[in-house]
Amino acid sequence: MTSDRGVWITLEGGDGSGKTTQADLLAEWLTGTGRTVVRTREPGGSEVGQLIRDIVLHHRGDIAPRAEALLYAADRAHHVSTVVRPALARGEVVLQDRYLDSSVAYQGAGRVLDAAEIRNLSLWAAEGALPDLTILLDLDQDEARKRLDSADKPFDRLEAEKSEFHSRVREAFLALAADEPDRFLVLDAAASPERIADSIRTRVRSLLD
Repeated sequence: MTSDRGVWITLEGGDGSGKTTQADLLAEWLTGTGRTVVRTREPGGSEVGQLIRDIVLHHRGDIAPRAEALLYAADRAHHVSTVVRPALARGEVVLQDRYLDSSVAYQGAGRVLDAAEIRNLSLWAAEGALPDLTILLDLDQDEARKRLDSADKPFDRLEAEKSEFHSRVREAFLALAADEPDRFLVLDAAASPERIADSIRTRVRSLLD
């Protein structure tokens, strides 16, 4: 990793896996080391992206699977161009909730579209950009559902899908990690938040050295 370029870290996993908690802990630690951290997400990491997020997650009624995939790709193209690349060029750490792996898992496996086509669409939208590290928080679907139920908030369109959908999503995430072991760090999301955070910091230190 060159000193004049930032570091790009994404967090992936099913709904309820604890991505926000770990992003908070990692951002606090990185800031404490003197790093400038840019927190962002997909969809919704820009003004345009927030409009798209409202459609894909909160629109009442059906959205055709291919239309949904294209909306995510549109958000990704704008987000990488206007948020991610500029931050990396400034030497900052981009800490991002979800990226193209979520599209492959949710729109590919979940919506039963062609995973390779979804990945290629995302790579085209982002001009081939891939993170330096992708943290996958893996969690059993039953435990994930318990966490979502205990959150006591309305489900979005994806959270409300049936268990079969979320099982396909989990399997897809694990397959992606197996295909790219150098990019992925797979962690058991059922472990304590502190233990997970320690494992993440150990891996991230190697990127910052």
